[in-house]
Amino acid sequence: MVGPQAKRQAVDVLRNERQFGVTRACGLIGISRSLYGYRSRRPKPEALATRIAAIAAEKRRYGYRRVYIRLRREGWKVNKKRVYRLYREAGLAVRRRKRKRIGLVERRPLPKPSAPNRSWSMDFIADGLSDGRRLRCLVIVDDFSRECLVIEVDTSLTGRRVAAVLDRLADLRGLPASITVDHGPEFEGQVLDEWAYRNGVRLAFIRPGKPVENAYVESFNGKFRDECLNEHWFTSMAHARQVIEAWRVEYNTERTHSSLGDITPEEFVAEHRRQNEKAVLLTADSNLNPY
Repeated sequence: MVGPQAKRQAVDVLRNERQFGVTRACGLIGISRSLYGYRSRRPKPEALATRIAAIAAEKRRYGYRRVYIRLRREGWKVNKKRVYRLYREAGLAVRRRKRKRIGLVERRPLPKPSAPNRSWSMDFIADGLSDGRRLRCLVIVDDFSRECLVIEVDTSLTGRRVAAVLDRLADLRGLPASITVDHGPEFEGQVLDEWAYRNGVRLAFIRPGKPVENAYVESFNGKFRDECLNEHWFTSMAHARQVIEAWRVEYNTERTHSSLGDITPEEFVAEHRRQNEKAVLLTADSNLNPY
């Protein structure tokens, strides 16, 4: 749908290039003369426009919707349409990066965990340093809360290293019932198989060539690639680890998710915990007062 501003511009073109009168030009475009001559007297929201530009400069891969959510969380009383208008006027639209198209695949509904730490997903993603050396990142996410539990970064990550990372997570938060993985050699090897048997964790392998079955971590990898790996030029392994860990913390504590109701994974887990505690109290109260 064409907006009033575009219609006014079309009338201007007819008047300037075709020498049409105002009435005729407005009639052809379908706009009234009063609307054509209207000019808003509302002062421009300079502070809001400045803040939108600042957020877009800080988070270059944020679109206007995520900028709007950030503003609302900061306390700005503004609606999405105004944010979109100011965002577009400032020329801040995010350029879409071309993605490889994949063929049609059979889709299976993903299992939906009912609580944190019940099901994890695990995958590798590769990048490089400025000197040409390759680096690999082991990514582990919680399927329920979308929280990124760890991003292990090194030039090489063997099955023994994967098991060590999982042992570290076990000490911090315990282990899930299952971990979804693909058929990479680190995941299919004897080291991780023995670790899973010893710890009572089921390794849920996806079907070969079906990454959609590991969609939770694949979705995270897309954001990780777009907002972190593609936005930084790593000069050393230490630099890469520092930047990636800072982004992971921001992802869990500051970055909102539409799938979680536009809150952060940290807030989502806290809200789930509060709901569980409330349910336990209500159950205990009903048991004490059955009538």
